[in-house]
Amino acid sequence: MDMVMWITVGGIVTLLVMGAFFSGAETALTGTSRARMHQLEQEGNRRARLVNRLRENKEHMIGALLLGNTVINILSSALATGVAINLFGDRGVVYATVLMTVLVLIFAEVMPKTYAINYADRSALAIAPLVQAVVGALVPVTTSVSWIVRQLLRLAAIEVRTDGIVSNEEELRGAIELHRGVDTEEEIKEERAMLRSILDLTNVEVGEIMTHRRNVVMIDATLPATEIVDAVLNSAFTRVPLWQGEPDNIIGILHAKALLREVHAHGGHLEQMDILTIAHKPWFAPDTTTLFDQLQAFRQRREHFALVVDEYGSFMGVVTLEDILEEIVGDIADEHDVQVAGVTAEPTGSYVVDGWVTIRDLNREFEWRLPDERASTIAGLVLNEARRIPDVGQTFVFYDFKFEILGRQRHQITSLRLTPP
Repeated sequence: MDMVMWITVGGIVTLLVMGAFFSGAETALTGTSRARMHQLEQEGNRRARLVNRLRENKEHMIGALLLGNTVINILSSALATGVAINLFGDRGVVYATVLMTVLVLIFAEVMPKTYAINYADRSALAIAPLVQAVVGALVPVTTSVSWIVRQLLRLAAIEVRTDGIVSNEEELRGAIELHRGVDTEEEIKEERAMLRSILDLTNVEVGEIMTHRRNVVMIDATLPATEIVDAVLNSAFTRVPLWQGEPDNIIGILHAKALLREVHAHGGHLEQMDILTIAHKPWFAPDTTTLFDQLQAFRQRREHFALVVDEYGSFMGVVTLEDILEEIVGDIADEHDVQVAGVTAEPTGSYVVDGWVTIRDLNREFEWRLPDERASTIAGLVLNEARRIPDVGQTFVFYDFKFEILGRQRHQITSLRLTPP
């Protein structure tokens, strides 16, 4: 071969290297961890900031890399075809096609992409400045190409979305479900449950986690002081609502510690005590308040206890700071808690579940996916799906789960057998 052919071959090799750069750059910049790059940028890494700017303008970045890669591959193939024709005549077209297909596939596509996939963050940080220069130089071309593509798609009645198809929250939830580690499966399950619960704070309302009014310990404020003291001592709670006239008319919240100070101040003479003077003013929260907003309100007011009311102002139940924290970290048991899980496992793989058990607790414990948008308890889910009040012994299948009604009191489902798929 003469000098011109050797120069051409050298040009082909150079173009293959450039093609490998563009191909690997596309994979590295699109596959790099956005969270990792954001963290590095916060720590002052300039290249990480550059990577983030490129990803924010992903349309121009991808357009420039694809343009460069396409031009280089076509040019290298054309040069190889010219060399092959000079050496082998018309058969050179076939030889050049086969040879360039193999070279481009291995050295300009598979190999650089494989490396970029395995070392995405490192590669992205290394090539970011050069890619930025290429993208800046090709902005007029990529803008024109993007405009032409959009017009053609519009003629085909295809809508082009400029926002991300997957929201940040959905992406984060997906990452949580993929979470694995060196810990045991039980520990990993708990970690996933906690991370999911944190994201749910803005979606779950206090009405879904509150203690229902029928389970709330309340005391008639008109009772003698001795009876009120006995009732507080027999209760497992430190804060007890006081009502007057009717249970819905709550006039104060009695704290056990304040009661103890008052008893001590009167030297044990309970008949001289005025309970209402030590009761705190009740704080009411709408049942539609999200857990995140309620948590912020607890922090601002420095209170741990709120009464939940519906849109008509009717008393629905109580919610505490501990209830919200338990939604994140799971049940927090202390020496006064009464452990009533309401779920009993059977050897057959089924579970006997009390009707008041919440769907969120079941999903959290067993990593199920039962919907909790329209009902908060398992009994409510059955009523919502069955569209009627079932009889004892009836069986339903919803969401691949089998529900068998075991107990009913008036119009309320008290117990059922739940068989997962």
